[in-house]
Amino acid sequence: MDEKEIVIYENVLEYISLELSHILKNIPNKYKGIIEEIRLRYGVPINIYLNNSDYFVTSKGSLTKNKEEGRLVNKQELIETFQLVSNYSVYAFEEEIKNGFITLRGGHRVGIGGKVLYGTKGIETIRNISSLNIRIAREKIGVSEKLIKYIIDFPQTIHNTLIVSPPQCGKTTILRDLIRNLSNGSKLLGGKGLKVGVIDERSELAGMYNGMPQFQIGLRTDVLDGCNKKDGTIMLIRAMSPEIIAMDEIGSITDVDAIHEALKAGVKIIATIHGSNLEDLLSKRSLRMLIEDKIFKRYIFLDNSKGVGTIKDIIEGDTFTSII
Repeated sequence: MDEKEIVIYENVLEYISLELSHILKNIPNKYKGIIEEIRLRYGVPINIYLNNSDYFVTSKGSLTKNKEEGRLVNKQELIETFQLVSNYSVYAFEEEIKNGFITLRGGHRVGIGGKVLYGTKGIETIRNISSLNIRIAREKIGVSEKLIKYIIDFPQTIHNTLIVSPPQCGKTTILRDLIRNLSNGSKLLGGKGLKVGVIDERSELAGMYNGMPQFQIGLRTDVLDGCNKKDGTIMLIRAMSPEIIAMDEIGSITDVDAIHEALKAGVKIIATIHGSNLEDLLSKRSLRMLIEDKIFKRYIFLDNSKGVGTIKDIIEGDTFTSII
């Protein structure tokens, strides 16, 4: 197992209550580098997710499928973990908490479950924390190399591209590496780098922490963190003159409006969406218009049949035929 991957895992444990972190540190090293999620739920055994499956963790750090053997998480451990995640200052993370998560140093994301409190302007905060989902971020440098040739529109730009996959099949990881590749300069573009504007609505692509991207997103990349896609598109076009706008997990009518704003300004789009096939996309009313108008020239379909980020198919957007 790559030592660096183990270090990434163990760095995350700094944000977990002391007793639970000791248990999780005892997990065998062969698993540490591939754990994707650590889930802590009040009154439920510690739960981890890896290799498309989930396991409970015993008090000695062993993995088990038997819930009776799992180490239960108590309320105080949840509270202590939340205090560590929020650096003992909930108010400092108020805006992120409203969105249901907090981003950690390293780009890791902690999802929050609990009592949602509303105010006059919508969600105000989450109280009585009942569960935390720590998603361990691991960038995979170079995973987009095999895709570049399919999305380059010679000689100087790219095709509008939509990456489609079910959850946890690598679409965000691949999008992030495409951003890095295009921003730094692809050999297929003669080494020319493109200006990329990233609308990081869920703080997953760049993993911004105190203004610093926690992932390698390229030399010519500008990020709007925590911004919705419609506002972000207008802001980038007005102020940053991007050649490409990248956005994760589109789907709403306002997301479609954002894409049209970019197209009107001559800006190319790379986006991701949840789905398994073209029929899935056509079933989404907001997306059907983009598909029927042939806005996207490349559809990249992923699954995890041969590991996360497996390329299932690449479809040409004008003819809807496979090109691989």
